[in-house]
Parts: sequence; C-alpha cells; structure tokens
Amino acid sequence: MKQYAVAMSGIEKYFGPVHAVSNASFNLISGEIHSLIGENGAGKSTMMKLLYGMYPIDDGSISIDGETMGPLTPKIAIEHGIGMVHQEFMLVNELTVMENIILGFEPRKGPLIDFVKAREKIREYIEKYNMDVQINKRINQISVGESQRVEIIKILSRGANTIILDEPTGVLTPQEARKLFEILRNLKAAGKSIIFISHKLNEVMDISDRITVMRHSNVIETVNKQDTNARELSKMMVGREVFLNIKRTQAKIGDPVLTVDNLWTSGEKELSKIRGISFNVRAGEIVGVAGVDGNGQSEMVEAITGLREVERGAITLAGVNITNRSTRFIRKAGLTHIPEDRNTRGLNRMASVADNLVVNRIYNKPFSKFGFIIDRKAINSYSEELIQKYDVRPPKAEMLTTHFSGGNAQKVVVAREVAESTKLLIASQPSRGIDVGAIESIRTILQEVKSRGIGVLLVSVELEEVLSLSDRIVVLSEGNIVGILPVEEANEENLGMMMLSGGGAS
Repeated sequence: MKQYAVAMSGIEKYFGPVHAVSNASFNLISGEIHSLIGENGAGKSTMMKLLYGMYPIDDGSISIDGETMGPLTPKIAIEHGIGMVHQEFMLVNELTVMENIILGFEPRKGPLIDFVKAREKIREYIEKYNMDVQINKRINQISVGESQRVEIIKILSRGANTIILDEPTGVLTPQEARKLFEILRNLKAAGKSIIFISHKLNEVMDISDRITVMRHSNVIETVNKQDTNARELSKMMVGREVFLNIKRTQAKIGDPVLTVDNLWTSGEKELSKIRGISFNVRAGEIVGVAGVDGNGQSEMVEAITGLREVERGAITLAGVNITNRSTRFIRKAGLTHIPEDRNTRGLNRMASVADNLVVNRIYNKPFSKFGFIIDRKAINSYSEELIQKYDVRPPKAEMLTTHFSGGNAQKVVVAREVAESTKLLIASQPSRGIDVGAIESIRTILQEVKSRGIGVLLVSVELEEVLSLSDRIVVLSEGNIVGILPVEEANEENLGMMMLSGGGAS
C-alpha cells in the first residue's frame, strides 16, 4: 500500500464570491516529485497555500503522513514537516546566508546563539545535497539561483520532509534550472517528497514522477509522466489544442525605428543600473531582450518610455530625439507599450474594458466631439470590435477589468496598444502571469504586428519565448549588453551562459 506524505480530499475554498478551489483532491506519495500544473487562476497555488496553512479551507480534509489535520497555520504545517519556497523569496537582503537560515530558529548555547553549531548543520545540508551556497555572504551579494538554494536549506533546517516549490524556475537561467533539478533529485533520493508548481511543461516532463492538472478551480486528472506528453498536458490545462511554437515569419527589415546610444540610467539595485548600452530596432523585426529578471530590463524600458530619467546617452524614435521627454510626447512620436505590470501601469482595474481600450485616445475623434463631449456610442462600437478581434472573454465592453482573469486582462492591454498606429511596440514580459491559451494568442498578435512593418522590442525572461519570436536577441546582464545575436546563432545554452557572465561598467 502506498504511503501518502500528503492527502487532500474534497477541498473547497472561496474568496468572497470567487470559487477558487472546487471539490479538489490531491495526494503526494512519499519520496516522489509530483507536479501541479494549470492555467493562471486555475487554483494550483491556492491549493498549496491551503496545505501550508496560509489560508483556511472552507471544506474538505487534509492529512499529513496519515494524520488528519485540524485547522492549519504555517507554524503547524512546519511542525508537521511541510516547507514552502514561494515565488517571492522570504529573505532579508542585508543579512548573511547563515543569518537568514537560522532566523527565528537560532540554536542556543545558554543565552547566546550557537553560531558554530549553526554553521556545521548548514554545511551538512550543502554537502549532502550539493547546494553550492556561500554562507558568509549577504543575500544582496549572491545570485537569484543561490538565494533559492538558501530558501531550500532554510526549510530543510526547520525539518521539512515535504517541499512545495511555487514556479521555482521562473527567475533562473537554464543552467541554474538544471542545478535546481539536480538538487531536487538528490532530495528525492534522500526520501524527501516534492510538489513542483510550474507552467513550463518541458520542465514538468523532465522532473516529475506524476502530474496533476487543474482547470477552472477543479482537478482534471492525475497522470504518470510516462503516460503523457507536453501536448496532452496543455490540452488538459486549456481544454483544447494549444500551439505555442508559433512559426516565425521572415522579417522584411526596414530602417531603424529605435536607436539607443550609450544609455546610462539609475537602477532599483546595483546590478540593474543601465551602463552605457547601445542597440537598435528596425522596422519589421522583433528584437528580443534576454536576461535574468532584475538585470536592468525594467530600467531600460522605463528610460525609453519616459518613465525613468536618462543620466547619459540618447534615445531616438523614428528620427526624433525622445531622451527625457514626457510619456505623452513619446507616444505621439510613435511608441506603444505593453508594460510588465498590467495592474499598476497597464490598466485601471476599476474602469470598464471600453474605457481602458480608449484611455489614450478618449479626447480624439471619433470618441469625443470638440475635445470634451464624450461619444459613448463610438467608444462602445470600437471596443466591441477590438474585443471580438482579440478574443477578450467575457466579451462585455461595460464590465470592469477587475473581474477579468490575468490572461484576458492582458488581452485588453495588448488590444489597446497594437490597435494604435505606431512605429515601435515595446512588449515587456507579455506572457507574465497568464495561461498558455492567452500566451498563444499574444504571440500570434506580436507576429502580426511585425508583419505590418512595425518594430517590436520584446523583453521577456522566458527564453523559449524570446527564441521563438525574435529575429535578433540582445542579452542583458548586470545592466550591460553582453551580446547581440541573430536568432539563428542563439540557443538556450549559449544565451544562458551569456546571461550569467555579467559585465563591467563601460
């Protein structure tokens, strides 16, 4: 008889009127790696937060190692051997690796912290699982991959036998992802049980023993890895065939529409400062920007779009110097922008779909008369046309965007930006936080934009996306361009090595 490290049965969870998890069941066999996959909003992260005690369940039961649990809290979950590594790491940047690991669970020698014992215990984990962590460095001095390993050691030191990893490879290079998988296999060999939440089906097929698919808050099916493939999994997730490998159209290259010359900007942190970068985007091509998240991509885009001050250098859009000009001036010069955070910069979530679709043009004809008399009929007619063209669901122009899923909210942003007459489209993390069906749609749209002779600057942490859509690829590391490659010469291996290489200031 199989021994279950975790058994969840008939789980129900509501957030107000939203049915986040519906009669869902999930089990984890001791010593296996079990992936939990699904579209954005399918309920997979919520299921695991219920197991970790971050939310109370509304109905159903949870058993850990055969013991039926009462109300769970993170403290109780930890005491019963559950550990969770979140997408956003729970580390203190100014403390050392060792200090972060023992924080709140410090070994004592009388009234003092026993740092010798702590160091010995941490080194045991490093050696046993081949973690490769520098315990005396501060968190802000180590890589993202190393920070993730610190999180794993931290939960192991608290006694975790079941480890939940929520989208763990989203911030890793391919090389770092392979290192993580090596560690996970070492943990499995030592008898640990692992729940792997991911949307990357190739990784799921690589690392899993079993795979559970969720769709619309329900568990659809649990399958053994050897009995399925990525295509079948995507179909279970979405309910139809999905084709993410969009065939890249041949670029009809025109003149440069964007020229960035020796650009310097400030950064949110030291490694994200932009340090003298130069590149261009030509009409009718997609230039992808690859890099580990936080290496200057956001700062670069903000400088181009007028949201961050340029310290040195120049930015030219279709022959017009837009350096340190207002966002309104830059848009009028021919730039549209799909921002990386649709909620803070892409949408007014308390406004309707129609209002969001015309927000940049509401005082122009035909949406207003004399610049101040709003024509709701014209707005609604235009909005319904875009909703149909870009498959926004539900197709209701009057509905507030706060009620839309991540994928459909993103489609509203995309529809507004690509429908405008433009010379350059900046698509920043266009697939972040959306499901595979919406990803397929947005990738097709970007190809269509390119075919209209518009230059596209695609910024994405998803190497597969950059490789499938781009004609040229700019690699950014620590605020420097470390390479520019035609897509024919690029692959995940050489891009990953370049992303890790770093670069000194010019």
